[in-house]
Amino acid sequence: MNFDHYQKLVDNFFTVDETGELSPAKYKDIPIERLPALVLAYIGDAYFTLYVRTRLLGYEQNKVRVLHDFDAKIVSAVMQSKAVKALEAELLPEETDIVRRGRNAKSSVPKSASVAEYRAATGFEALIGYLYLQKQQDRLSEIVDRAFAVISREMTNSSPK
Repeated sequence: MNFDHYQKLVDNFFTVDETGELSPAKYKDIPIERLPALVLAYIGDAYFTLYVRTRLLGYEQNKVRVLHDFDAKIVSAVMQSKAVKALEAELLPEETDIVRRGRNAKSSVPKSASVAEYRAATGFEALIGYLYLQKQQDRLSEIVDRAFAVISREMTNSSPK
């Protein structure tokens, strides 16, 4: 995307009408099934991060550095890839398709994970974003609870004693 296109998007994001009120959003109904996988992953990443941070409060409430260290490890691509691999057999066909779309989406890969781990994590995040936007709260809770358990077990098994 070039700078002019970006600037046009910025200029049109939040506009104020002649009465000084914020103009209504351009999209009222979000066609979730047509959203790009990376957009679903963007939402899923935010949801899973908030979920993890909230769960961690059950273990620590004073040391922000400790909370951040655990949060960063849990939401890492490496750990999310382990979670989605452990959950694959339990996914519904529609959910498997969302994970595949996320895994196949083209994006840059950070140095902290392999390409395969990062792509799998993107698939996981796309699924979380999809379930959140579809308002499938029961299924969303089930998936993130299981993912948290898988990751917690993985971290416990791999930590030095």
